[in-house]
Amino acid sequence: MKKLFKWIIPVVIVLLAIFIYACNRKLNLEPQGSLLASNVNNNSGVQGLLIGAYALLSGENVPGQNLGNGSGASNYVYGSECADDSYKGSTPSDQPDVIPLMTWSLAQATSSSYLDEKWVVLYTGIQRANDVIRTLRLAPTISPADTVEYEAEARFLRGFYHFEGKKIFNNFPYVNENISYSNGNLDVPNYSNGAYINIWPQIEADLSYAVNNLPGTQPNIGRVNKWAAMAFLAKAYMYQHQYDSANTLLTQIIASGTTSNGTPYSLEPIYESNFNPAQKNGSESVFACQASVNDGSSISTNGGNGDTGDELNFPYNHGPGCCGFNNPSWNLVQAFKTNSNGLPFLDGSYNNAPLVSSKTNPWTGTVDPRLDWVAGRPGEPYFDWGIIDTTWIRDQTNDGYFVPKKNGYAQSQQGTYSSTETVFWGAAEVDANNVNLCRFADVLLWAAECQAQIGSLDQAETYVNMVRMRAANPNGFVYLNATYNASTSTYSPQTTPGDNYVVNPYPPGAFTAGGQTYAISAIQMERRLELGMEGQRFFDLSRWDNGTGTMAATLNAYVAVEKNRNGFYLVNNTAFFTKGVNEYFAIPENELDAENATGTIYLKQNPGYQ
Repeated sequence: MKKLFKWIIPVVIVLLAIFIYACNRKLNLEPQGSLLASNVNNNSGVQGLLIGAYALLSGENVPGQNLGNGSGASNYVYGSECADDSYKGSTPSDQPDVIPLMTWSLAQATSSSYLDEKWVVLYTGIQRANDVIRTLRLAPTISPADTVEYEAEARFLRGFYHFEGKKIFNNFPYVNENISYSNGNLDVPNYSNGAYINIWPQIEADLSYAVNNLPGTQPNIGRVNKWAAMAFLAKAYMYQHQYDSANTLLTQIIASGTTSNGTPYSLEPIYESNFNPAQKNGSESVFACQASVNDGSSISTNGGNGDTGDELNFPYNHGPGCCGFNNPSWNLVQAFKTNSNGLPFLDGSYNNAPLVSSKTNPWTGTVDPRLDWVAGRPGEPYFDWGIIDTTWIRDQTNDGYFVPKKNGYAQSQQGTYSSTETVFWGAAEVDANNVNLCRFADVLLWAAECQAQIGSLDQAETYVNMVRMRAANPNGFVYLNATYNASTSTYSPQTTPGDNYVVNPYPPGAFTAGGQTYAISAIQMERRLELGMEGQRFFDLSRWDNGTGTMAATLNAYVAVEKNRNGFYLVNNTAFFTKGVNEYFAIPENELDAENATGTIYLKQNPGYQ
């Protein structure tokens, strides 16, 4: 980490403040005064630093760094492409650094720039959160109440960035505001006395402080409140399999939680409303990376305040974008098949032929309607941009037949929710679509998992059915020969559904009758369907594995089938997931070299990597 932190000395706080002052629109805050050296330690100065810490949620906005899609907020590379949700897309020669990650063949961390990008962004976010806490101690004019509030927000962000590092890299060092520097260098170990250091207690402490000291409402919707902090604390317990502790918090959130503007948490009636820039920050949004465009921030190639992390993930030369990355996999699309009872195939048989949208022998049974909001399929509309066909796919041999859709926007929204400021690839690539870091459906499915593990299978079923019943709302289906209303995420007239959509709740008592194993299988499948293409899948598989080898079994079985279909693994058919290694990603070689340059091992590579 020497390389990353060596420039962080007190005088740089002033430069950082000036930089993030230009980015204060991330939380829709109005400018509150000049952030110069004479007043950086006052209220407006500290708020500026805090906004700078929020800005890193996007995965961009690091001065002097030309970051790419490996650092984006959605984690689509790590969470979707490196699991069984999606392929890399585009062509093999485009962004080749992703291939060793997706084939789990990375021997040395020097092989992929993506990992270094994510590491840099996370520790820059941590540094900015620590700067807020340090500066508060030099700010005697800030009221005690504001001091507690700002520290609580900073500690939440610090906990969040460490959490991200923990779930991606596992052995990720913890850095707090009391770190000391020697000749501009920072030595923070991840290994001591023959063992890797566990940072979960520090993450929990940061998130707990935020829960105990944040208000329930905030003046700006993008700022974290106590309920969002509570959700991430519960998530931390889930990752440690502490279901009792997580359940206590989740029960409170479901009963009483609100958004930062005081709206009680609830599922949006229309599934797609969660991914429509015109409807962002609704009742289901627990915490989101805020995105905006046409605000004067796009002054460099990083796209300013827009959602640049997903700028490559649009259909190829159709719809809003250019590049054809992150194509949904056959396996994911197949998972949306439903049986005669309108339920998913929990035994894995969904992946057998016939294939959904096959050109020669297509599946003619029923499908879950969420499919056509998660994946754009040939013959289906892409919002109001037109009907998808094979020309929307850049390279069918590598990319399959489907296009990503959750990060898209309607043609009628172009110029309003997409940038008109010509930067980077082009204005249409940068949009104002928030990235959902946690939504209420996620909370309900965590709670269902807790109930299945330690409590009532009937209650677990109730939570899952809440999510399924929202999916069954016909007003939220995709319709053919209809006009798309981009303000409501609905089509009209609703006469010809895009497919034979059937999704039903589990019958009363089904979880109890089926037993715990059945219930947990149903919950895990529901997470995949509900959260498909949201960068979650890899981390769920890793969390559920817990040393059992289930993740390796799932992904190796996935590849064994996919290598016989048009898609990434037809070409990369030697991919193999190694138990005990590939559940986490390699620590970047650049960071190892810098941290261990003196010969003392402060930063130790993860097991199984060189």
